[in-house]
Amino acid sequence: MGHVEILDAKTKDKLCFLDKVEPNATIGEIKSMFHKSHPQWYPARQSIRLDPKGKSLKDEDVLQYLPVGTTATFYFRDLGAQISWVTVFLTEYAGPLLIYLMFYFRVPFIYASKYDFTTSKHWVVHLACMCHSFHYVKRLLETLFVHRFSHGTMPLRNIFKNCTYYWGFAAWMAYYINHPLYTPPIYGEQQIRLALIVFLFCQIGNFSIHIALRNLRPPGSKTRKIPYPTKNPFTWIFLLVSCPNYTYELGSWLGFTLMTQCLPVAAFTLVGFIQMTVWAKGKHRSYLKEFRDYPTLRSPILPFIL
Repeated sequence: MGHVEILDAKTKDKLCFLDKVEPNATIGEIKSMFHKSHPQWYPARQSIRLDPKGKSLKDEDVLQYLPVGTTATFYFRDLGAQISWVTVFLTEYAGPLLIYLMFYFRVPFIYASKYDFTTSKHWVVHLACMCHSFHYVKRLLETLFVHRFSHGTMPLRNIFKNCTYYWGFAAWMAYYINHPLYTPPIYGEQQIRLALIVFLFCQIGNFSIHIALRNLRPPGSKTRKIPYPTKNPFTWIFLLVSCPNYTYELGSWLGFTLMTQCLPVAAFTLVGFIQMTVWAKGKHRSYLKEFRDYPTLRSPILPFIL
């Protein structure tokens, strides 16, 4: 049996003293005990550290394996209001789907009143709507049935930032693609067909990677393994890239840019590529740090380049 004291990471004030804590207690269990004495800080809000400026301990870390004495001193930092990742993703993805359809159906007050509820004479506009809707419906279904999240929650403030990004770009793209004065791509049918093949190929690839990543992590666990190609040819890109889900995502939006030949779509693709490169580099670094035998041939997002 040991004792645990929890201090405020900023002020060093003592917040809580837990008596008779089992040596095999996890940080997750200590968070639950702390929550009982401080109901305003539910476990997902808590960051428990060994050092005031150190990294957060994982919920699965066990007390007896941590470098602490018979009285363990931890530092608490409030992470702020939290929201589940599932809620975040559903909100992020449902918005663009509905916003785009409002422009596609030309609901009143968007364009001149004579265009209310009219349809475009260009078939590429209808195809673009189907592709955009397919992409976000796929994302919503993956959030509900495919993804397994290593962290259950994220700060509530992030949802406003993320929704501004996704919803804003969806409105900007949809306004121009569904505009009564929209002109189709310069090379006509050939350009549109090629773009559709690229888009669909990358959507299938992206889905294949998500399935492969899901199968790496058993339900309810947080174990991390090196992802390797499976029998599915779409996963063979794992030989060259650490985050092929981002590679395929980039390919999808390049296809959509080619299909619509629309500047806001190109801008969204570029901004998305920059953000995904940041994520991919971070994930690549953590793979290299965590696994000594990590394949050296892999690049973060673009084979041999980036």
